[in-house]
Amino acid sequence: MTNLIRIILAVILPPLGVFFTVGLGKSFWINILLTLLGFIPGIIHAVWIIAKQSEQ
Repeated sequence: MTNLIRIILAVILPPLGVFFTVGLGKSFWINILLTLLGFIPGIIHAVWIIAKQSEQ
């Protein structure tokens, strides 16, 4: 799955973008918490996780 699709998913539903990037790890649960606390922090975290993963 390309990073562009993951970023689009991260904007629509942030935990879904993180799930397709790292699975059910710690980052996924942190993203769910951030999304529940505020949608924008969830999006920022999701895009950051996707960008960080694409560097590796």
